Amino acid sequence: MAATAKRQQKTLGSARLREALVGYAFVAVPMGIFLTFFIYPLAYSVYISRFDWGVFGKIETLGWDNYRELFRDEIFWRAIKNTVLYTVVLVPLEMALALTLAVVVNAGIRGKSFFRSAFYFPSLASSAAITAIAIYILSADGLLNALIGGQRAWFGDSDTALWSIVGLNAWTTSGTLMLFYLAALQSIPTDVYEAAAMDGAKTWRTFWKITFPLLKPGHFFVAVTSVIGALQVFDQAFLVSAGSGGPNYSTLTVVLYLYRTAIRDVRFGYAAAIGIALFVLIFTLTLAQRLLFGRPETS
Repeated sequence: MAATAKRQQKTLGSARLREALVGYAFVAVPMGIFLTFFIYPLAYSVYISRFDWGVFGKIETLGWDNYRELFRDEIFWRAIKNTVLYTVVLVPLEMALALTLAVVVNAGIRGKSFFRSAFYFPSLASSAAITAIAIYILSADGLLNALIGGQRAWFGDSDTALWSIVGLNAWTTSGTLMLFYLAALQSIPTDVYEAAAMDGAKTWRTFWKITFPLLKPGHFFVAVTSVIGALQVFDQAFLVSAGSGGPNYSTLTVVLYLYRTAIRDVRFGYAAAIGIALFVLIFTLTLAQRLLFGRPETS
C-alpha cells in the first residue's frame, strides 16, 4: 500500500510539473515579445536620455542635464499645456458621445445593425485620409465656411486649430468607444430593468439610477484608454500643421515635439527624455484613475 501511494504521488507530481511547464511555455512567447518590444525600449530610452545622443551614437555624457533642460524648456511646457487641454476637453466629449451612441444602438430600434456599422465606420477609415478631408472642409474656402458664411481657416487660426482637432477626433474615435460601452451595456442583467419597470421607473430615471452606475467598469476602461490615446495624439497635429505644430505652437503636442526633436534636430537623447516625461505623465494619470474610479464598490 505504501509503495502504491508513493507511485501515485510521484505520478501526480510529474503530471503537475508537465502542466506547469506547458503553462510556462504558452506564457513565454508573449512575455518574450513584451520584454523585447516594450520593456527593453523603455529601459534603453532611459539610458539614451542621459547622453547627448546623435546619429553616430553618444557624443557626450550629460547625466540628468537633458531633464534639467526639459524642465526649463518653454516650448516643451507649451506642448504639455496643449496636450493636457486637448485631453481634458476630448475625453469627456468622446465618452459622452460614445455612450449616447451605445445606448441608441442597444435599444430595440429598427436597423440597429446598420447604425452600429455606420457609427463605427469612421474608426476604420485612415486617420490621414480623414484629416486630409477635414483640412479641405475647414479651409477658408471650404464647405463649412460656405455653409455658415464665414472665411475662417479653422486649422490655420491659433484660436481654433486645437479645438478643430478635438472635434475631429471626438467623431473618429467615438465609434470604437461605443463598442466598449455596448459590451458593458449588454452585460447588465435584464432582471434589474424588469424590477425597475415594475416599480414604475421612467426611462431617464432608469438610465441614471441603474444603467449609469452599473457601467462603472466600462467607464473606467473607456476613460483610461481615452486618456492614454489623447496624450499620445500625433498624426492629426502633424498633418494640419505640416509638422510645425503651428500656428504659434497651438497644435504642438508632446509626441509631435518629440518627433521634431528626434528627426529635425537629431537630438535623440533629448527626445528620449521627452518620451520618458510623457511616460511618467501617462503612468501617473492612469494610476490616479485607477485609485479614484477603478476600485470595487464596498458595502
